[in-house]
Amino acid sequence: MVVGITYDLRDEYIAMGFGDEETAEFDRADTIDAIENTLSGLGYETQRIGHVKKLVEFLAAGKRWDIVFNIAEGLYGIGREAQVPALLDAYGIPYTFSDPLVLSLTLNKAMTKRVVRDLCIPTPDFALVEKLPDTDSVSLPFPLFAKPVAEGTGKGISAVSKIKNRDDLQSVCSYLLDRFRQPVLIERYLPGREFTVGIIGSGDEARSAGVIEVILNREAEGEAYSYINKKKYEELVTYRLVDDEMASEAVKVSLDAWRGLGCRDAGRIDVRSDAGGRPNFIEVNPLAGLHPVHSDLPILCGLSGMSYRELIGEIMKSALKRVAC
Repeated sequence: MVVGITYDLRDEYIAMGFGDEETAEFDRADTIDAIENTLSGLGYETQRIGHVKKLVEFLAAGKRWDIVFNIAEGLYGIGREAQVPALLDAYGIPYTFSDPLVLSLTLNKAMTKRVVRDLCIPTPDFALVEKLPDTDSVSLPFPLFAKPVAEGTGKGISAVSKIKNRDDLQSVCSYLLDRFRQPVLIERYLPGREFTVGIIGSGDEARSAGVIEVILNREAEGEAYSYINKKKYEELVTYRLVDDEMASEAVKVSLDAWRGLGCRDAGRIDVRSDAGGRPNFIEVNPLAGLHPVHSDLPILCGLSGMSYRELIGEIMKSALKRVAC
């Protein structure tokens, strides 16, 4: 079986002149090496494809694969994560992870929360600021939390993301609107414990791969699992595997959201508890990072006793089950 691999290589974009933050979600060369070597070790024949424009070139030249292992994040637009799956759907080529609808929906955190709320899954109340005057109509009680509506890897999140008054709301939204050129999601701040729940599988067969609690060290940026804290996690963050009652409730919230949104194969859901200790859905990552050492999902799986080889194998098993059907 031939497995193509689609991805966005960070070094390529840096060489094109893009900056560190712009390329924060893209993959390192050793991530692609690890995925390809693991797939080869599992008995698959592999071919590297690369980003969406490379995929277009391959398809136009008549190249096809039995399945594509897709981790391409895309660069432009709210549908950037959906571009590769949409092309593969057009050519009838199966692929790992979620479909274009899910990847477009979940990149927009506000739209995702609307669906999650409709599913009766707890998530903090929110407002969307599309232009600065919109802050005048935000009626949520302080403190609040602000972040770009369609970014990942903690981009746009810092110590000032926790907003204590209306002046802060104005200044933070002004900065984020200007910096990221997209709406700002405003949520009620949740003061409780923060969890990341790993999910393996699709639909009724989806299951938790484990739960880690995200604990900010004394030297970390306060109040948030921020861009800086994620970037320097080895010194600023402690990940602790947990299985207590609150963690079990976080799993339930996560599985309900995963299944309700239609996510597939593997990913992560971020959960945080409110003042009453009730876990709330924060956001979902249906294209979770897969660096064997530095990415949250492999870290979580490793702490739970699942090797990197087993993780990649389970992703392929889940995707190939759809092909067989």
